[in-house]
Amino acid sequence: MNDQITVCGHVATDPKHHRTTSGLDITSFRLASQQRRYDQKQGSWVAQETNWYTVSAFRGLATASATSLVKGQRVIVLGRLRIRDWEQGERRGTSVDIEADHIGPDIGWQPKGAGESPVGAGASPASAASESTGSGSGSGSGTGTGEWASAPPQDTPF
Repeated sequence: MNDQITVCGHVATDPKHHRTTSGLDITSFRLASQQRRYDQKQGSWVAQETNWYTVSAFRGLATASATSLVKGQRVIVLGRLRIRDWEQGERRGTSVDIEADHIGPDIGWQPKGAGESPVGAGASPASAASESTGSGSGSGSGTGTGEWASAPPQDTPF
């Protein structure tokens, strides 16, 4: 199966990093994805069933994931879906895995004031907005004072 999947969720376990005997870096973690719906009668959001995935990252993405992901962080994962049945003695089940191509923070879910601003450490979100010289569309000056801490790579489409 070579199905592409994009999942938003929380890193549910501490990422585990190891290197194979052939030198391949691998990082894996569990991802919990839970949908919510608004219940008008209750006047609040109600949690739905949680889907669980094992995410595996390889090579450079594995190294970056191991050093930057933490349990509880909200992320977006894009990768290839792998569904397989397993059997261990009397126990049987189905494993739903994602071989990640891309992993990134879901910045729409960050608590106010959490993390660093796009312009670097020490700047608050308010000061980052006032320092920005970009148009707000992702076009920074490349001097460290715009939306980009440095100029985007030249091979990017923007």
